[in-house]
Amino acid sequence: MLRLVRVALHIARAAATAAVLHPRRDQTRRLEWVRGWSVRLLEILAVRIAIVGAPPYAGVPAMIVANHVSWLDIFAINAVHTARFVAKSEIRRWPLLGWLCEEGGTLFIERARRHHAAHINEQVAAALRQGDTFAVFPEGTTTAGNAVQPFHASLLQPALACNATLYPVAIRYTRADGSLCSEADYEGDKSVLDTLLRMITQPEINVRLQFLSPLTTTGNHRRELAHEAARLIARALDVPAPRRRPESIAGRKA
Repeated sequence: MLRLVRVALHIARAAATAAVLHPRRDQTRRLEWVRGWSVRLLEILAVRIAIVGAPPYAGVPAMIVANHVSWLDIFAINAVHTARFVAKSEIRRWPLLGWLCEEGGTLFIERARRHHAAHINEQVAAALRQGDTFAVFPEGTTTAGNAVQPFHASLLQPALACNATLYPVAIRYTRADGSLCSEADYEGDKSVLDTLLRMITQPEINVRLQFLSPLTTTGNHRRELAHEAARLIARALDVPAPRRRPESIAGRKA
């Protein structure tokens, strides 16, 4: 109960800060705040981060491409290297959290609107050229952390449009004994609250972010890059490599 109260207060403070101070802050100070807020959230939830490999350099066009296990993935990545995200429009409708994601620079895809994904890709490419880092979860859904689904190549198009470097990242959650932490995953019909209630039953959760060898986009096709990124992440997680898939951004969760 104490952890739940602390999480609620932490989110409330974030809402107040975003409403009052963000309009007067430049992008650099906003990113610093996002990183600090994410670090503090993980501390409250007793989530310990282990970083393997090197994150992107700040100010260089880069796209983080990761497997998707939990809504906590966003804050784990931001605690290491602040990034903007591309997500489904449904997340924007989450009470308070959706608004906070938007304030943090997340772009939302309206899948019911024809050509909206192409419009979002144009915005992402423009931001990448300005030196922003974007993070995407090309599986288009979440897993229990014991598999990698085929990647949707269309989400990588903005990186190719401006020759940004791709950074594959393998994400894994484990309990204190080293076993896979099913309490952290957002797989199936779990809600954000369901996952939160499960996580606080654990005295400690470990999340490992493994930054793999970067992939150059120059002269490469997005389908090949998507498959290679998925293959590298699967190998890092020691799970079977996913099959290739047709291009699509369909998926239940983002």
